[in-house]
Amino acid sequence: MNKTVSGLLVSLLVTAPALAQSAVATTSAHAAAKEGQMLIDADGRRLALIDRVDGDGSAEIIIEGHVATIPATTLSMVNGRLMTSLKKTQVVAMQ
Repeated sequence: MNKTVSGLLVSLLVTAPALAQSAVATTSAHAAAKEGQMLIDADGRRLALIDRVDGDGSAEIIIEGHVATIPATTLSMVNGRLMTSLKKTQVVAMQ
């Protein structure tokens, strides 16, 4: 019985780090925007391609015929997609 408990503990110690790594979120805060990259809004809808990236990391897009500057603090990478925490209605209101 002592060997069984020891074996179980060793097994848990070996698998615990692997389980912890797979649980890591695929979100990174304040992502670096790139020109030509698609920007997704908070609802998961495509907004526009990034036209320009400002020195502070803000992304400029053209939406509904106007330029809108998306603050860098609202940008993040989620599952490999550049997203803003803003909704389309908020972005359109920034024009």
